[in-house]
Amino acid sequence: MIRRLYTYCGSSTSPYQNLATERYFTEKVVDNASCILYLWQNENTVVIGRNQNAWKECRTGLLEHEGGNLARRLSGGGAVFHDLGNLNFTFSVSEENYDLSRQQQVLLTACRLLGIRAELSGRNDLLADGRKFSGNSYYSHNGKAFHNGTLLINADMSKMSRYLSPSQAKISSNGVNSVRARVVNLRELCPGLTVATMAAVMNKAFEIVYDLTSVPLHEEDFDQSILDKFQVEFSSYDWIYGHNLAFDFSCGDKFSWGEVNLQLRVEDGMCHDISVYTDSMDADLASIIECALKGCTFSADSTSSSDCTFSVGCCTSAVSSVMLSIVSSFTCDTGSIFCTGCFAPQFGQNLQLSGIS
Repeated sequence: MIRRLYTYCGSSTSPYQNLATERYFTEKVVDNASCILYLWQNENTVVIGRNQNAWKECRTGLLEHEGGNLARRLSGGGAVFHDLGNLNFTFSVSEENYDLSRQQQVLLTACRLLGIRAELSGRNDLLADGRKFSGNSYYSHNGKAFHNGTLLINADMSKMSRYLSPSQAKISSNGVNSVRARVVNLRELCPGLTVATMAAVMNKAFEIVYDLTSVPLHEEDFDQSILDKFQVEFSSYDWIYGHNLAFDFSCGDKFSWGEVNLQLRVEDGMCHDISVYTDSMDADLASIIECALKGCTFSADSTSSSDCTFSVGCCTSAVSSVMLSIVSSFTCDTGSIFCTGCFAPQFGQNLQLSGIS
């Protein structure tokens, strides 16, 4: 049970410091009786999900040339653009106190206090006037969890469109033809709204929903050595860009819960190495699929180098039955994935991968 609320509004606009602080609060500060609301801002930054391909989700060269930052977060989900017209939030709690609906209620209450009619869309987005102003993602590890997301207040939509490069499959599924058309700044619906006002209203809504008085956290009380260590990790090239596989085959498709793209290196009829990229909210899904398919028998149609089949049933990789069960076969053909009998838990819910054609 949550008996104590803490708040912290970060002063840094460095994505690497802010992601380090988020991890620090979740892993080192929060306990079984507390919840932390952390509000923060990044300047001119693209943040990609844990398992995304940086080069496909973002125009990395342009972003770097124009002095922007590229960062990769711990949680899953898709790429987002942050500037100083955007306020980010993180709820850090123990897994036993993780309550997505309650945390989302804080966001909806904050909007209501501002006179904005907001609604949930699916599991990850918040809409106002039929357009998205907040995207959410989630992370859980070793008994601790966080729920984070964006709040578009007065973000530069031209830069959002300029730096982000969503796939055509994602654009088509939303029925619109641009990043800008799918989102809205809350200032458009609440004239004069500032980030500072939104932060104050978020803190007020936090107390209303949890029916407790919050206590501010102070930077001088933080363990700077741990924060520095986390910041070095988040700013490293290896973390941001990941493993760059020289692949023989590539395939992918969009499912109801997100996209999956595979890059494969094949030796002697076996899947020798694999990279999995996905915007699934399940941060562990990519590593689970990699573990399940690595070492599987691979065969290609002699008439077409783009048709290939994995015999997953003979896979000798040890895959936790709690995390994933892949049965039958896994088939790829020029951009399509057919997967039968796959599932992964996502905060207690099964993530179905079947039925795609």
